[in-house]
Amino acid sequence: MRVAVVTAPEVVELREEPEPRIAPDEVLVEVGACGLCTMERRLYLGEKRFYPVAPGHEVAGRVAEVGADVAGLPGSPRVGDTVTVDLLTRCGTCAACRRGRSALCKRPQGGTLADGTVSFGAGLSDHVVVKAAQAYVTGSAPIEHAAMGEPVACVAHSLRLGGLRAGDRVAVIGAGYMGRLHLALARQRGAGPVGVVDVSEGRLAEAREAGAAWTATPEEAVDRGGKQDLVFVTAGAPGVLETAVALCDDGGTVVLYGAFPKDLSVGVSPDAIHHHELSIVGVYSQEPQDWQEAAALIASGAVAADLDALVTARFALDDVAEALKVAATTPVYRVLVGGL
Repeated sequence: MRVAVVTAPEVVELREEPEPRIAPDEVLVEVGACGLCTMERRLYLGEKRFYPVAPGHEVAGRVAEVGADVAGLPGSPRVGDTVTVDLLTRCGTCAACRRGRSALCKRPQGGTLADGTVSFGAGLSDHVVVKAAQAYVTGSAPIEHAAMGEPVACVAHSLRLGGLRAGDRVAVIGAGYMGRLHLALARQRGAGPVGVVDVSEGRLAEAREAGAAWTATPEEAVDRGGKQDLVFVTAGAPGVLETAVALCDDGGTVVLYGAFPKDLSVGVSPDAIHHHELSIVGVYSQEPQDWQEAAALIASGAVAADLDALVTARFALDDVAEALKVAATTPVYRVLVGGL
């Protein structure tokens, strides 16, 4: 089978791998689409130098083979099912996993190809093998939607740890792909007015079309949006935490979803956090219950229009190098590879 490997900045090749074999508790998935996210962009551009590497972790496809131990098991994927695939390797044994916080599993993630190349999912390929427990059926939903299972699960995780309740006033800082998913899921969960903050007037206009109750640049956010119960930061950058805290009403919560520069330090008043009972919560990745929600939400079609609007382009696996170039160098929401 073919698998894409990034060997150097802006250098991608398709390699031949042996056809995978499945264990009794696994399924073989024929990849229909794999999304390109920030990880792939950084690897392609050389911002994250780790070569050679086989990336691609936002995967969906059709079940082609089912292991003997799970074949016919009620609730387990069956041959022909469309599934969205969780490629994290949770150990279940470390301190984080034992506390139910498997998003923070302490076991190093990833695997290797036959020649020893490190795999960060290796979803830019013809097939992937995964535990049946980590393949979630998405019904008749389009493969493009199923391929968004991982980011939708991440957003479900963000909303869950943030404690979103129906009627909450919500602001989302960042109108990119993950910000738009926060907007879609918060609205679907019954949030009160959901506003979006960004520096791009074009992205703000698209957020309004997608249902944002109000939009603003960071400088005008407090005046335009008013105080909020929940503020999700999906684009980590200097100044955004201060904006998020300024937007929070008494008893409010700031959720830090987007990654920040590792050397960035921010001064926040402990007294203000104390007297106004503010919470600042970090969220990272996703967990099995978030996948269950994501797959069910995708299968239901409840956010189908939102997901349709976030597909920027699709490429065949043969054109993976061009897909990575587009995703890394032009404004996009999601570029998908495979299945054409």
